[in-house]
Amino acid sequence: MLKKSLFTVLVGLLSACATSPTGRSQFIYMPDNQVDQMGLQAFDSMKSKNPISRNADYNQFAQCVALDLTKQTGGQWEVVVFEDETLNAFALPGNKIGVHTGLIKLVDNQDQLAAVIGHEIGHVLSRHSNERLSQETAVSTGLSMVQAVTQPQTALGQTALGLLGVGAQYGVLLPYSRVHETEADTIGLDLMAKAGFDPRQSINLWKKMDQASQGGQPIEFMSTHPSHGSRIDNLNQHMNHAVQLQQQARSQGKQPHCTK
Repeated sequence: MLKKSLFTVLVGLLSACATSPTGRSQFIYMPDNQVDQMGLQAFDSMKSKNPISRNADYNQFAQCVALDLTKQTGGQWEVVVFEDETLNAFALPGNKIGVHTGLIKLVDNQDQLAAVIGHEIGHVLSRHSNERLSQETAVSTGLSMVQAVTQPQTALGQTALGLLGVGAQYGVLLPYSRVHETEADTIGLDLMAKAGFDPRQSINLWKKMDQASQGGQPIEFMSTHPSHGSRIDNLNQHMNHAVQLQQQARSQGKQPHCTK
């Protein structure tokens, strides 16, 4: 019986090999539908416990940018603007996007907001939440992690939300790895370019984030998504390709017009 159990575990682990959109090998053990369900539950909880912005201009701006981006990915995405002065945005498995009013106030244009939302969508497309949950839980506690999202007040619930990428509000900072951040940057840059946004504005966005953090503004995005010194260098290395993608998109009539 024990041998059979070990064999089942080994088969499961071996079948957990996956490949990210950039070609990187991943360990993905948890079923995507379970991780999506965790994202849906976390998002519903956030909507019920955090104030949602009623500012029509902010909502229209965020919806417009997100719509142009998600046209490139497919699927139906829900976008909610939260009344929160921290400079943050996030995307969750299950196609959920949250944008804070503080970030909308910070950005100068549609392209800078697209850089942040594109980065967050990049985490979802790369299944980074599933990868982190799989590495953390392996086989033994996967189901309890899924259930724990509905109980954010518990230690396990806080850990689960942290692994999804939205644990900061519960005091659990579990930043993405440097590999995940670089991957999300690359995917997000290509995504915004394919939608017709100017990828060069991503550099200006990160510079604004750095300036804001030095000015003492609350940067939740920077605390949960650490800004490495090489981030701008990595973006610049990929910029020529991204600009070519934008030029192709513009030639196809993709010209976003989102204003706040």
